[in-house]
Amino acid sequence: QNQACKEVATWAATSGKADPEAPLWYKKMKRISGLEFAEASQDDFQRLYFCAPPGGKKFKCGMPPCRCTNPPCHVCAKKESVASKMKPKVTRGVMPPKTPFEYNGMEWPKMTIKGTGEMHIFAVGDWGGLAGEITDSAMIIQYLGGERPGPHTMGRYRIDEKTREGICLSGEMINCMGTKGKKCTGDYDKLGASLVSPTKCCPHGCGYTPEVDVRAQTLVAKQMEARAKTSKPDYILNVGDNFYWGGIDGKCGETPMSTISEVTATQFKWIFENMYSGPALDGKPWLSVLGNHDWGGRTFFSAWDQQIAYTWVSDRWILPAVYWMQHVEYPDLDFSVDFYMTDSNIVDAHADPGQDPASNICSGEFNGDESCSSVGGPPDRKGCHSWFQKLWDEGAEWVTEKLKKSTSDWQILVTHFPCGHEEPFYKKLHEDHGLDLLVTGHTHKQQWWEEGERKRMGGLPCFITGGGGGIVSESPPDRTSHDTAYGFYDLIISKNIINIESINWEGKTVGKWSIKPDSGVTSEADALANSHDSISALRRGDLTEIQNQAGSSKASVGSCKVYPCGTYASDRMCQCNDKCSKYANCCTDYAEQCT
Repeated sequence: QNQACKEVATWAATSGKADPEAPLWYKKMKRISGLEFAEASQDDFQRLYFCAPPGGKKFKCGMPPCRCTNPPCHVCAKKESVASKMKPKVTRGVMPPKTPFEYNGMEWPKMTIKGTGEMHIFAVGDWGGLAGEITDSAMIIQYLGGERPGPHTMGRYRIDEKTREGICLSGEMINCMGTKGKKCTGDYDKLGASLVSPTKCCPHGCGYTPEVDVRAQTLVAKQMEARAKTSKPDYILNVGDNFYWGGIDGKCGETPMSTISEVTATQFKWIFENMYSGPALDGKPWLSVLGNHDWGGRTFFSAWDQQIAYTWVSDRWILPAVYWMQHVEYPDLDFSVDFYMTDSNIVDAHADPGQDPASNICSGEFNGDESCSSVGGPPDRKGCHSWFQKLWDEGAEWVTEKLKKSTSDWQILVTHFPCGHEEPFYKKLHEDHGLDLLVTGHTHKQQWWEEGERKRMGGLPCFITGGGGGIVSESPPDRTSHDTAYGFYDLIISKNIINIESINWEGKTVGKWSIKPDSGVTSEADALANSHDSISALRRGDLTEIQNQAGSSKASVGSCKVYPCGTYASDRMCQCNDKCSKYANCCTDYAEQCT
């Protein structure tokens, strides 16, 4: 029963005492045994590895020692329980599920938002930092200082946005965080690993900004709280990667759906509940999906089922299934929205278990013999890809059918993987079934999908909100420009238009766009025609109908009488230049006015 700890506990009691990391790894020795680690015997180290194994559960001793310096040898210090009062209960009339997939495809009870003022929605993703030392046997620590209660930003590689070439290895960024940005002088080791020594340093090329990078989630959360005081969002769209580096610490099926584990309760408290608070955010629903890191990142067996179970103990966390929908009514403003929350993690669940093992959910290197079949999840590493493929196929068929039947004014899809994945599928949803907006994450920055990119999806508006701060941004933060490294979005929604603003970690607005139902039209300012009927008519090329609807004062909407021939502007309803035929966006009177 002590095979897992025998070798490491023996080493710890001898050579390990002299290791530079010893004060960090063995700091609990005195609380558990009453001794400093330098004075502890091998039996005392066995007690430590039985009670609170440094390095986590994989090194845990199954039995306490028969003798130790200060008996009783089986007694461990205990912390006050966070989860003791958390019991899943009926929520919004919905019973807690017996299995995590019981409610796949469900429509969560209708949400009704009353009032006639501006209606706001926030969107954020990739926000959940490292938790640190959660319990005596659960630790999510990547660098020195990360043992304290989180969140701590996860370190990872960085790239040059222009060349797409790497400028910083993951290990180098971890060094930056562990050394608090200690500058390198002369030659230095490129660590490229997950552990860091206090003697390492931070390469200049990493673009590490200590006052920003190490506090990224906190900075974004503070700006959300500040913005909420004036915007007063009614709910938040959460695109996933809620807990780095591998979701809720634990294993699928380990904790029944009727129970919230101590680890789950603590991670949610530190990384979610404590972070997103304040009068304007408290109690606001978070409509959520799972990201690849929530499944495990490079494994499939993390306690992702606990994120679903948490729905029934929280007054704001809503994740009842891996794909589901939410209908929202605005009765005083006479419009409604359907949100489709889907799982797109097939993108990182590769068929080849040897492909990209560090970020493959189905990795052969890191999954071992684990299984989630007891709760209906991936059966093993060999069946992992086909399981996620089936999940994607089911979700794709489900959302297609739901869109066909939707009578709401707006249809918005929320998923984890960024704009650009499965483009033909989303193009069809937009062109054939009226999908209005795609909200995504995964790429660690804030990005609006530009016109040329949107054309691959039939003009479907899409944005990425992967800069929530749980993990280091793709490129360094830059205070001298419109920095989009970290942030969130504020959507102002009405019957005929959604105005979208990108807000960064400093609270600056770094981008503005507008979209209309079914149109795919985007602009920095409000588009000219405001009615849903006008947009539909414009798409059909029926200028006469637009003029009739708009009246004589708007007779030139979408006309080359207004837009100078031979020019281009992205905020126009249509174009009047020699390339418009190629892109199928000519104004209806282009031939008459410009040729």
